[in-house]
Amino acid sequence: MSFLIGLTAGVLGGLVGLGGGVVMIPLLVGIVKLGQHQAHGASLVALIFTGTIGAVAYALHGAVDVTAAAIMAAAAVFPVRWGAQYCCHVQEITLRRVFGLFLIGISLLMLSKPYLPPFAHFDSGVPMVLVLLAAGTVTGFVSGFLGIGGGAVMITAMVLLAGFDQHTAQGTSLLAMVPAGFVGAWTHWQKGQVGKDMLRGLIPGIILGTIAGAGFAHLIFEAGLRIIFAAVLIWTGVRFMFKPTTPAG
Repeated sequence: MSFLIGLTAGVLGGLVGLGGGVVMIPLLVGIVKLGQHQAHGASLVALIFTGTIGAVAYALHGAVDVTAAAIMAAAAVFPVRWGAQYCCHVQEITLRRVFGLFLIGISLLMLSKPYLPPFAHFDSGVPMVLVLLAAGTVTGFVSGFLGIGGGAVMITAMVLLAGFDQHTAQGTSLLAMVPAGFVGAWTHWQKGQVGKDMLRGLIPGIILGTIAGAGFAHLIFEAGLRIIFAAVLIWTGVRFMFKPTTPAG
């Protein structure tokens, strides 16, 4: 079952440029009945593989901005540890609801892109660097706290504020996730907040799924890809906000 969960998360994560956590965490909690904190830790470990494989796949299509990824990754490294430490002190039901609300908000922002005024874009120079640094900082904390790669934050910032096209934003976010994912995973691991038994199936599943999803993403027009991205986030967010939590076993 963990292999199928990893495969599903990898396909959707590679397709929309996320680490797969927005899909993996609900499945681990809802199907395998893993505790919320354990699912977050396992997701961050798998994220290291998703980000690496996905970034390579997007790079083969010229859809990765290495400089932008480096800026965001550098800004995310320290906040991710703070987020992971804070996560361990938050009640599970609160964690689920915050996670769901966060995803719905991000998806609505993404869908609003066609209606935003032109002045919202900073596609060069110092303003763009500041956007990327801010996105990386927020991403780091969110990644550690919610157990996801933070691609939802980075992609939204790059597309809405920095003028990136959807494909390049997704490929760049996957690369930027890797360092933050490693730090977050290590912090959760040290605190015993990783569903280690799940990793044997999750990792090979998410590697295969990410390769397939990232390859398929380049066959879809940007507008369609943005809608799929938002739909995945809304579906996941609604499930997390309104489905009762179960005690960790």
